[in-house]
Amino acid sequence: MKTVLSIAGSDSSAGAGIQQDLKTITSLGCYGATVITAITSQNTLGVQDVMPVPASVVKSQIASVLSDLDVSAIKIGMIPNREVAEVIVETLKSSLPWGEMGWMCPVIYDPVMVSTSGRRLMDEDSLDYIIENLIPLCTLVTPNIPEHDVLMKFSCKVDNSGAVLVKGGHADGGDMTDTLYLPEGKVERFTSPRIETSNLHGTGCTLSSAIACYLAMGESITEAVRKAKQVIDKGISGGRNLRIGKGNGPLWLF
Repeated sequence: MKTVLSIAGSDSSAGAGIQQDLKTITSLGCYGATVITAITSQNTLGVQDVMPVPASVVKSQIASVLSDLDVSAIKIGMIPNREVAEVIVETLKSSLPWGEMGWMCPVIYDPVMVSTSGRRLMDEDSLDYIIENLIPLCTLVTPNIPEHDVLMKFSCKVDNSGAVLVKGGHADGGDMTDTLYLPEGKVERFTSPRIETSNLHGTGCTLSSAIACYLAMGESITEAVRKAKQVIDKGISGGRNLRIGKGNGPLWLF
């Protein structure tokens, strides 16, 4: 069984963040380990409060996992501040084996900046550091359209990371197209019909965690994205009629 590590924030309503990552990883037959970067008070209506975990505790969590478990892929989500970003980069650099093509263990970064309800989840001060130090080390970065626009304003080019998947859920139209930019210049597009539902909480977490699982299993980036998109479609279809909470409900993968 492959082990996938999620480094992300906690969602008290369990529709996104660490909780959704664990559900996704488990549903795909992998073992999920976690490092919590922030504790959020949130539900289907929005984020009410955020408490970053001290950087020293984030560092010790990563060290605890990587010193004992054989991790095959890492997914990184919410990074609340620069201090946490620094210890993630420093601890991974000192713990993961490095090869000619980068870390031997695939690293997927989902740049969570703002919640669906509009709550900022990352300090502005973090962006420069993440762009300069974390993104170039990642196998894949998975921004949505607004996040990609922010990164581009900070001169974050596709070449700065291994690959970039721009998620198209924020675009208008009946279909959703995610665009994968590969390091060698190849572009792949993945289009699926838009499923009408208000239950879309945690789609980004689900997608990035599913990609991490498939990369851990040895799939190529293109095939990992293709299969993860099928997981998303299944989760949205399965959750569209759920009545959990009063707002933007979760996906259902089981």
